[in-house]
Amino acid sequence: MDGGEKTGVVTALVRSSFLVNAAYAEAGRECGLTPQQGQLLCALMPQPYGMSELGALLGLARSSLTGLVDRTMRRGLVRREPDPRDGRAVRVALTDEGAALAEDFRAATCRRIEELSAGLGAAERATLAELLGRLLQENAGRDNAGRAANRNSS
Repeated sequence: MDGGEKTGVVTALVRSSFLVNAAYAEAGRECGLTPQQGQLLCALMPQPYGMSELGALLGLARSSLTGLVDRTMRRGLVRREPDPRDGRAVRVALTDEGAALAEDFRAATCRRIEELSAGLGAAERATLAELLGRLLQENAGRDNAGRAANRNSS
């Protein structure tokens, strides 16, 4: 595509997702994490989650989530703890080291993603944020439905 050709919305969104994924992967490399480990740590930043909740949040099948949690546990970044609401269940929580690394990963990811729009003026950035916000709001239910479909097909 040459510089004078207009990019359609589909192409722009797909290519934007590639840029965001690349920023995420670069931040992970900087922090010594796989993108999946970074996503897990960030998901656990607000609070510990049970495995079912965490699987739904990350869009992972139970076996994939178990492997991810096990690998991340071996690195000392997360721990399993009893669920205070259900004695038979466990929750996954960040360790102190995991919480610090989650903050580093989040900051590195945000910095890289912020750089993607550095060439835009303040008004353009505001417009972009508004339009993407509307797009996300209008499609809020689709993300979880798509993740459920992916889990059921695997």
